Amino acid sequence: MSDLVTDIKAKATGNGFLKRLEIIGNKLPNPAILFLLLFAFLAGLSAILAALDVTAIHPTTHKAIHIQSLISREGLQWILTEMIRNYINFPPLGMIMVLTLGIGLAEKAGFMDAAIKSSIHSIPKRYVTFAIVLISFMSHLASDAAIVVVPPLAAMLFHSLGRHPFAGFAASLAAIYSGFTANILIVTTDVLLSGITTQAAKVINFNIIVTPIDNWYFMSFSVFYLSILTTIITEKFVEPRLGRYEGIKEVTMEKPTNQQMSALRASGIAALVFIGIILILVLPEGALLRNPETGAILGSPFMRGIVPLLFMFLLVIGLTYGIKVGSIKNGDDAIRMMSESFKGLSGFLVMAFAIAQFIAAFGWTNIATLLATSGAEFLKNINMTGLPALLCFMLFGQFLGLFTASGSAVWALLSPVFVPMFMLLGYHPAFIQVAFRAGDGALNTIGIVNPFLPLFLEGLGKYKSDTGIGTYLSLMMPYAISFLVMWYLLFTFWYLAGWPVGPGIPQRL
Repeated sequence: MSDLVTDIKAKATGNGFLKRLEIIGNKLPNPAILFLLLFAFLAGLSAILAALDVTAIHPTTHKAIHIQSLISREGLQWILTEMIRNYINFPPLGMIMVLTLGIGLAEKAGFMDAAIKSSIHSIPKRYVTFAIVLISFMSHLASDAAIVVVPPLAAMLFHSLGRHPFAGFAASLAAIYSGFTANILIVTTDVLLSGITTQAAKVINFNIIVTPIDNWYFMSFSVFYLSILTTIITEKFVEPRLGRYEGIKEVTMEKPTNQQMSALRASGIAALVFIGIILILVLPEGALLRNPETGAILGSPFMRGIVPLLFMFLLVIGLTYGIKVGSIKNGDDAIRMMSESFKGLSGFLVMAFAIAQFIAAFGWTNIATLLATSGAEFLKNINMTGLPALLCFMLFGQFLGLFTASGSAVWALLSPVFVPMFMLLGYHPAFIQVAFRAGDGALNTIGIVNPFLPLFLEGLGKYKSDTGIGTYLSLMMPYAISFLVMWYLLFTFWYLAGWPVGPGIPQRL
């Protein structure tokens, strides 16, 4: 086995595909410039398609979809009037800025360093990778906020252990992003997708309802299945390929001091008090943070306010630790720490501007919608049945995911066509939803339209200053391909076994 790993490492770090990908990718312009060039290409393409009057029929509204040209009077007006709004409304922008304040305070106060040192001695080294991957899967409860918080922490932990921080970052990101819909808990994604599926299923059976727990068997099993395989991929391929991290001068494995441990305990108590208050505001019937219309937790201010709550949680533990250990003596110290953490966002803010304009334009031109509806109609017309039809459907959803940042948006386009179609073939709509989920996320980390790309490059750039798109792609490509294979193998096995996908939910009606 050791000879095999050595051989893989030699090929990958020498003239292998991933090394060539890194070299070629890093020759690409800065991501901000790259997306501005893509914007220019999109403008030209939209003008050509509009001139040719290329159209498609929307599966829900049944209205014709026309391409809008960016090189037109309307296009120019849209660019000028929407540019600032596109940037301000860019989904990751506000979330990352707010969380950076909380994370920055906790990090500058010393909490992160002490917590990582403490965890090094509490988790057996042989299980660190698996623990990080499993925690990353479970962090889906925080939705997109997990992408901001967990991978950088995983990189810090690997770095503290004398391991390559890129490996920790990549393993965590793969679990969160390529395995985005896999979770043991019922999260907002389950609620959102089941609602879309139920609406599409009413075309065939008005009484059928798909609930948030209808995919629970398949998705919860996926967590353990993917966690084990992701650990193997990280330790047997990705990390050997990366080699020793040259940025390490001296790795200290000492335990936190008594003062630091005391501050950590105080932070833990503060965290429990914070969580207790939140539970009081959420769990009782009629609680303040429940859904005011339904009284449920799903769709409540609590679920929609995960990012602000996480920000406040980070402030609580960071301030408690800093005050206890003496790194925060007054309010000015706390403000200074948060201000310093914001300095590292400058590169992200510039890249986010360019990416926000491209993504918004991609939607405004209707090219993304045209791709989805035309492709769905083609798959419907070839009239395939059984497992081959489901696999083609999964591949098509995967393809669209490369061009669309939101998986729920893709499902909203595909479900009105494919849910009724597969229901007529005898499949339960919840099983069709599982097929989409298994085929949706694998390539998220290398997607063309990736709103978090600036954040990923910023995170990796802390450990390697010349990190570029090629570095990132070569790091994540093994996970993207592996997750693609793993998801499809699991779905095929589940299909052939005939197992239910959720409590009382068979594959067929």
